[in-house]
Amino acid sequence: MFSTTDLKKGLKIEIERKVFVILKSDHVNPGKGSAFVKTRLKNLETGAVIEKTFKSGVSTGAIAPDLEEKEMEYLYDDMEGFNFMDQESYETIHVTKDQVSESKDFLREGVRCTILYYNKKPISIEFPNFVNLRVRQTDPGLKGDTASGGLKKAIMETGLQLNVPLFIKEDEVLKVDTRTRDYVERVKE
Repeated sequence: MFSTTDLKKGLKIEIERKVFVILKSDHVNPGKGSAFVKTRLKNLETGAVIEKTFKSGVSTGAIAPDLEEKEMEYLYDDMEGFNFMDQESYETIHVTKDQVSESKDFLREGVRCTILYYNKKPISIEFPNFVNLRVRQTDPGLKGDTASGGLKKAIMETGLQLNVPLFIKEDEVLKVDTRTRDYVERVKE
């Protein structure tokens, strides 16, 4: 069982049979009354963010969850969800659309990611910080467009829409930051 001194950013904990990752943790020592730890927690199954306060020096009730990470390769999608292959056992698993949620914007055939399992069931997907995606549709660039110019919309091969510099053309491969969903640079093939 974790004490309040263990509650740090990035720690994965289980409270009342739900798995959370700590997004923020602040130790507060008010002038009057006892100290406490104020946390912001993200539910790894639903993605909901909550705030929870733990009294300092008292058991938190949080335990270490039964988590396992597996490296997977995305294969294809179907009507119910998405299919991945375990890189060690070559076993194929199915993940529902709800579990993937907005991460679908980075899924293209062959991309590798880490799937987090809780009690032997997949609950979330973690991508590398950057993925390469091909531009499927964008307005044509105009003569004289430079890197310091404005931005335009581009639709990537996965359906992700993002703002790119005016010189970007269709069928180019771009490096995209999965954390911010922003264009980073062009990738030479």
